[in-house]
Amino acid sequence: MAKGGALSTYKSKRNFAVTTEPAEGGRPSPHALTFVVQKHAASRLHYDFRLELDGVMVSWAVPKGPSFDPKEKRMAIHVEDHPISYSSFEGTIPPKQYGAGTVIVWDNGTWEPVGDPRAGLAVGKLVFRLHGQKLEGLWELVNIAKGGERQEPWILFKKKDEHARAHADYDVVTALPDSVIAMPLKKARSRAPTSAAPKVAATPSRSPAAGRKTALPAEIKPQLATLAAGVPSVGEWLYEIKFDGYRLMARLDKGKIALVTRGGHDWAAKMPSLVSELGTLGLRASFLDGEIVVLGSSGAPDFNALQNAFDRGRDTDRIVFFVFDAPFFEGHDLRQVPLVERRKLLRDFFAAKATAHVRFSADFEADPTSLLRSACRMQMEGVIAKRADAPYVSRRSETWLKLKCKLRQEFVIGGYTERTDETAQVGSLLLGIHDAAGKLVSVGSVGTGWSAEEASDIKQKLMPLAAAGSPFDKGDTKPGRWSKRKAGSERWVKPQLLAEVSFAEWTPDDQIRHASFIGLRDDKPARVIVRERPKAIGAPAAAASAAADKKAGTSASGASIKVSHGERVIDASTGVTKLDLVRYYESVAEFILPHLKGRPCSLVRGPTGVTGGLFFQKHGEKIGIPGITELPASLWPGHAALLEIGNAKALAAAAQMNVIEFHTWNSSARAIDKPDRMVFDLDPGEGTGWEHVQEAATLVRAMLEALGLEAWLKTSGGKGLHVVVPLAPRYDYDTVKGFSQAIVQHLARTIPSRFVAKSGPGNRVGKLFVDYLRNGHGATTAAAFSARARPGMGVSIPIAWDDLGALKSGAQWNVRTAREHLSFQTVDPWAGYWKRRQAMTEPMKRLGFQRRG
Repeated sequence: MAKGGALSTYKSKRNFAVTTEPAEGGRPSPHALTFVVQKHAASRLHYDFRLELDGVMVSWAVPKGPSFDPKEKRMAIHVEDHPISYSSFEGTIPPKQYGAGTVIVWDNGTWEPVGDPRAGLAVGKLVFRLHGQKLEGLWELVNIAKGGERQEPWILFKKKDEHARAHADYDVVTALPDSVIAMPLKKARSRAPTSAAPKVAATPSRSPAAGRKTALPAEIKPQLATLAAGVPSVGEWLYEIKFDGYRLMARLDKGKIALVTRGGHDWAAKMPSLVSELGTLGLRASFLDGEIVVLGSSGAPDFNALQNAFDRGRDTDRIVFFVFDAPFFEGHDLRQVPLVERRKLLRDFFAAKATAHVRFSADFEADPTSLLRSACRMQMEGVIAKRADAPYVSRRSETWLKLKCKLRQEFVIGGYTERTDETAQVGSLLLGIHDAAGKLVSVGSVGTGWSAEEASDIKQKLMPLAAAGSPFDKGDTKPGRWSKRKAGSERWVKPQLLAEVSFAEWTPDDQIRHASFIGLRDDKPARVIVRERPKAIGAPAAAASAAADKKAGTSASGASIKVSHGERVIDASTGVTKLDLVRYYESVAEFILPHLKGRPCSLVRGPTGVTGGLFFQKHGEKIGIPGITELPASLWPGHAALLEIGNAKALAAAAQMNVIEFHTWNSSARAIDKPDRMVFDLDPGEGTGWEHVQEAATLVRAMLEALGLEAWLKTSGGKGLHVVVPLAPRYDYDTVKGFSQAIVQHLARTIPSRFVAKSGPGNRVGKLFVDYLRNGHGATTAAAFSARARPGMGVSIPIAWDDLGALKSGAQWNVRTAREHLSFQTVDPWAGYWKRRQAMTEPMKRLGFQRRG
């Protein structure tokens, strides 16, 4: 492999008077070696993987792109070295030039060789660590050439580490298909990723090398974690065990030690042994953030044992303080220092200073999914994921995530019931949370999970809090709201105590099912207790949203939905599987949802694939699709409720439930009887060539323009095209349908050799029927970006009129290629569609159409 300035092969293949690719140039990075992966839509789509070394970018062409699954060995063809300046190249290489096609920067960042990279390249085995916006962790390139090949074959694959993920769970090229220059996911590192975090000597008198030096604050509120729906897919994360205990902030000030709870209470007097051990650390101006637990016989945290230690005033010397962060350390404010550096400081400090009951909370270099599974098997609460590069913020954030084994949270106790045998034990606890308006609303009850002794203790704590009436908001005191019991058996209390409860699920009416009591809590105020709703973090479907928010990894559905029977082939002609379809819809959520939101939607379901039985579902029967919305029944009197797919969760969940196509009405739920668009489906008959379809689209557009109407174009995903006219929602369906029919009839009379005004195969042999019937009340059209349930799995894609001539069919893009097409699209061809609301009055006059009635 030529190094240094040896770019002769690169230069000999290009005519720089024609192509905009850089001829040479680019300076080596002064801080760290860089890498880039460029997505290249040449004659065949591939990914160009380039590593900076000795003044050039050593390059490989990877046809399928990288995968985080170590089992996926991807072919990587060694190609000529490129100049460093090529790393920022995006653009279109002109036709007839080498590599003709469009190039985007799919990922970039820095890389670290493991060992001598030159020796590794020489022997054909290069191991390295990537720090990119998409690619992270250890990777390997291996030369598999046998000699005599025209191009040297290598393989690229992911090494097993904490970033590895099964391909079925996460496909990075599908999940994150776009340019990181146009849509950056996180700020590129400007320094070597191996630069040391601030080191702290074993002697605590030494100051950390990072952070602003300042006086010790009186208070630092803790950073709180967000409940996540799944493992994040974007960015570098650290994973710790989620402790089953109480959150505590230790403030150490020249020998004075405070142990502050989330509620702001100092518990130092309750734990004298812990205070004593903290004093041996020698810290004089620090805040240590962590969790106190009591370890059970199995070595796992035991929440009941911790609670009993406080309640009975004994065994507090068994309490262990696991420290996981230091927002302030020895006179230095570290809140703006990245987490990975704060934890490096703590790790070094506790390597010499840990005591029996004050310990460092380790993070684990393992596959997070496997780590969570192991934690659940060990009966632990779950795992905490933390962004490695994030600052410390005193609020709930999405850079700290809770991944729980079970649904579990705190609830406010608003009352209780007696046991039927009238003992001194509580029978059940009546639970509530605060809604968005701050009102306490009931969510159900819990009546199991405690011993007889604990049930008595709970009742003794509740009796002094007796209240005359229910603390819950109106409508929540009906008998039977929480359980089947005798009316009036409730004993109301002031809403002050909290119960931590695990449960199976939330019901549709916001009640908890199969609840089990874990313990009482008093380390936070009741007023902050709300329903914890899991968020999908790192969602592939919302990578663009993440970029827009300038937050790495805060995407909407990237914790990908779990797909059952994902390997099932739904289109034998292409091999597309159910998993492929679900991941496609996740990846286009940001594109398709504007066409679905607020609009009745019909679903085409294909449980056995595109050649099996297909059926439409228009109404809200119980279909078990999470996130789906039933629109008010009043929108269509006499019919069951209509459906709306209004969010990414519902979209992906529908695909998981075998929905292939999404069809929408021409009106929104806000004005259900007034269409806001008019659709013309150009449906070619037998023997009608594609050129005829293209010509017909142009003629329909010209006809509409003559009437004063602007139209937009999309492929149907099948044989034809859709011409869509946005309207001001002023006329009813009969008028819009009648006007569209008049337009089609005029076309058929004017150009009878090309158009027919009647449907049916016998009427359109060699001709084209412009279908106006989709403009009737209750009629639907396949939404933009919807797949089609037919062999080939075409997709309906919006296009610019200028691109009509280049189209080869109405199914030019399919489930496997549509998202790639969108990643190279720099201008939205339908950008003006959303702002255009056209009146029909003048166009109807021009055509001589008389409105009925």
